Amino acid sequence: MSQDKTAKPEVAPALGRRKFLNTAAIASIGTLVACTEKPSSAGASTAAPASAPAAAGDHSAAANATHLKPGELDTYYGLWSGGHTGDMRVLGLPSGRELHRIPCFVPDALVGWGVTNESKKVMGTKPDGSLKYTVADTHHTHASYKDGNYDGRYAFINDKINSRIARIRLDYFVCDKITELPNVQGFHGIFPDKCDPVDPKINYTTRVFCGGEFAIPMPNTGTDDGTKYRSMFTCVDAESMEVRWQVLIDGNCDLVASSYDGKLAATNQYNTEMGVHYEDMMASERDACLFFNIARIEAAIKAGKFKTIGDSKVPVVDGTHEGNKDPKTALTTYVSVPKNPHGVNASPDGKYFICAGKLSPTTTVIELNKVLDWFEGKLEKIDDAIVAEVELGLGPLHTAFDGRGNAFTTLFLDSQVVKWNVDAAIKFHKGDKASKYVVDRLDVQYQPGHLNASQSETKAADGKYLAVGCKFSKDRFLPVGPLHPENEQFIDISGEKMILLADHPVRGEPHDFIIFKRDLVRPKQVYNLDEFPLATKDPKDSGVVRNGKKVTVRLTSQAPAFSMREFKLKKGDEVTLILTNLDKIEDLTHGFAIPKYNVNFIVNPLETASVSFIADKPGVYWCYCTHFCHALHLEMRTRMIVEA
Repeated sequence: MSQDKTAKPEVAPALGRRKFLNTAAIASIGTLVACTEKPSSAGASTAAPASAPAAAGDHSAAANATHLKPGELDTYYGLWSGGHTGDMRVLGLPSGRELHRIPCFVPDALVGWGVTNESKKVMGTKPDGSLKYTVADTHHTHASYKDGNYDGRYAFINDKINSRIARIRLDYFVCDKITELPNVQGFHGIFPDKCDPVDPKINYTTRVFCGGEFAIPMPNTGTDDGTKYRSMFTCVDAESMEVRWQVLIDGNCDLVASSYDGKLAATNQYNTEMGVHYEDMMASERDACLFFNIARIEAAIKAGKFKTIGDSKVPVVDGTHEGNKDPKTALTTYVSVPKNPHGVNASPDGKYFICAGKLSPTTTVIELNKVLDWFEGKLEKIDDAIVAEVELGLGPLHTAFDGRGNAFTTLFLDSQVVKWNVDAAIKFHKGDKASKYVVDRLDVQYQPGHLNASQSETKAADGKYLAVGCKFSKDRFLPVGPLHPENEQFIDISGEKMILLADHPVRGEPHDFIIFKRDLVRPKQVYNLDEFPLATKDPKDSGVVRNGKKVTVRLTSQAPAFSMREFKLKKGDEVTLILTNLDKIEDLTHGFAIPKYNVNFIVNPLETASVSFIADKPGVYWCYCTHFCHALHLEMRTRMIVEA
């Protein structure tokens, strides 16, 4: 390893229809903002005035805070979703440097993901051996927990297009499992649990919760009768990556959150109307934050109170309104929140879930102990669990935390991040109109979506840095044609005022991300040879083994040579080539390409990988190392001779 060089009404008070953004207003305001060079700031709430938002350029000198000297290492890792590229991106922070891309759902030409047999097995194939899917849309990335903080074992990421969840091993930063969710479309929100709901000794992640956004027929028969459509909330086993159970719900799932005690999970719902058309999804003034009682769900399944749907054998329980009227037996409950919320986030103190309004200028603070009281029959109305519902600005989407009682919420239409104090908001909601809950506002460039702060989604939130994913960059970077990069902005939140530190152009379209201290992971930079059953441990064991038309080629590499100078095949052979990198030094990765055969992949130090192909083109083919590893890199090749 390299040496480390671093240094009480149900809802109080009613907002009224005029304070919601209707469909026409969204269209007109959205168009106006998108066409404006610099979006105007939202006026401060009359109830909670704040100083004028700081202009982005006011603190440009602070950008030095993100500059690292040559050889100096970042203090944080960031795990970013890749979006349409179907991967996970690894950043170093505060520099914002991209360190790695982890292929997950989509083929990757650099590493040979989707080319090697091992990666194809993870990705999933059709009966003919070709990949089942070659496109993806990754949105949300989260990591496994222990004692309320990240434990460095796993990260998880979703594919919205094809309803898949991938697991990444954080010892090697590689994807090792992918699971497709049954009876789900638009798999969007994802969050690991943090503790077992019954046994507090299991204080680490064992489940991953997944929200289905698009309602479909159950089973999917193709009917156009929208009244028969439903969405699913899914639980996946964090170790086996098998689907444990599902909950059939009213409405849909957007994002997902989990409580620190393991007892509750939740999803915000923007389509409680269960509409199939655009306008129908915005008909109601209020939607919901749907809570799941994990222990009761699993007890119901153990008692056999479930059904299965279609070809799936996964147990499905009833989470609808109709099936959960009695609090003392209910598996779910629906807390009313303003129109079309986008985002639900857990505060680091474990007390609250916060839903952002999107089509309402508000955020809603829900006290988890009160939700648990409702499940025990101790709270008369579930909406009494709402302890604050306050105005922040136009288009609130997502919320992060600094661990000092403050929350940070993106305002999409206002192009701002607003810093607000949760306790002050609760006091204001209770009637103390002198409580100034808005602390600061900062203009960002432009139209922010997701944001996250350092360690924000853990008990160890440290309130140092905030990253903001802006959906439009407009004039912030050199023009490169019609397709603009997006703008990831980095902000100092260590003081009272937010300070913009840096802009980073990124290839579209990342969504969510997490930021955590680098000492929470212990990456290995050389593989263990024994992890690979097909490994060739001695170059002397290289060779060609023929069994009729089936041929196995065993090959090793040690810079700057492959173990065989050439190997011979016959036209029509079904070939499996197995390559083991016997170099034991970090950063000595080898590549292996076969011209005209569409083969290229890498093997890291002490890694083994294999490819299979039909030798259907007679001739001489120079297989060569594509990954620079030695001064004699160009000479590192071998002949594949295919005889007619």
